[in-house]
Amino acid sequence: MPVQIKQLHRHFVGEVSGVDLRKPLTPQEAADIEAGMDRYAVLVFHDQDITDEQQMAFALNFGERENPRGGNIVKPQDSRLSTGLNDVSNLGKDGKPLPPDSRVHLFNLGNCLWHSDSSFRPIPAKFSLLSARVVNPKGGNTEFADMRAAYDALDDETKAEIEDMICEHSLMYSRGSLGFLDYTEEEKQLFKPVLQRLVRTHPVHGRKSLYLSSHAGAILGMTVPEARVLLRDLNEHATRDEFVYVHKWTLHDLVMWDNRQTMHRVRRYDQSQPRDMRRATVAGTQPTVAQQAAE
Repeated sequence: MPVQIKQLHRHFVGEVSGVDLRKPLTPQEAADIEAGMDRYAVLVFHDQDITDEQQMAFALNFGERENPRGGNIVKPQDSRLSTGLNDVSNLGKDGKPLPPDSRVHLFNLGNCLWHSDSSFRPIPAKFSLLSARVVNPKGGNTEFADMRAAYDALDDETKAEIEDMICEHSLMYSRGSLGFLDYTEEEKQLFKPVLQRLVRTHPVHGRKSLYLSSHAGAILGMTVPEARVLLRDLNEHATRDEFVYVHKWTLHDLVMWDNRQTMHRVRRYDQSQPRDMRRATVAGTQPTVAQQAAE
C-alpha cells in the first residue's frame, strides 16, 4: 500500500497512512514522506507502537541525528534515555514525574512557549519527530503554527522592513521570559546567543517563512525594547487561529514537523501524572546566516 497523505488544516498538516514505522522504509516511502514534509510541514502518523531504536532509524531517513549537547540542563549521567532520543517528558531518571520545584522541570516549562526547535544553535534543526509513549490524561496538546502562511499574510511594507533582519536566539531568552535565571557558568557558555535570519527561504519549494521563536530576544541594529515589541507583534500575528493546528495526542501517535517552516508549543498539563514523549531530531545542514555566533 503506497503512502497516502490527507490534509488536515487549510494551510498545512497531513495525516499519513499506508506506512508501518516498525519496518525500514523503502526509498520510495522515504521520498514520499520527505515530499509530504516539504508540502505540509507537519505530518501525523497514528498507531505507531515503536521502540526508541525504530524511531531513530525512521528519523535517519531524512538526515543525520542532531547532537543534543547544549540543548538542555540535564547532565548525560542524569539522563533517563540512552538511545539518542531527546527526553521531552516530565519524568526523572527514576521514571516518576519531576517534583514541582525541580530545576529541570522549571527549565522545561519553556516548551510551553511558541518556539522552533534548536533555533538557538548556529545550524538549527531540520525535522523533529515526537512519539507519544504515555499520554497525560489532562491537557498536553501540542499546537503548530504555519510560518509560511503567516509570512504570506503580512503586508508588503512589513515584508520589506523585515526581509534582511538578523535576530539573536538563545535558550536564556526563552527561559528568562519565564523568570528562569539560574545558570551555571558552563551553561552560560553553552547558551550564548547565535544569529538567525528573521525571514527564511525553503531550499526545495522556495517559499518564504517567518523564523520566529521564544528563543529570539534581540535584532541586530535595534534597541532591545524595539526589537522585542516587533518580535511580539510578529508572534501574535503568526499564531492567530487561522494559522494554527492543535494536535490532541493519542497513545502511539508520532508527529513529525519541519522546524524551518513552523513553530510549536505544548499546552499546560497535569504535571503530577506521567507524560512520556520522546523526540528524534534531524540536524540541519547549513546556517541561516554566514556569521554564526552573536558576540
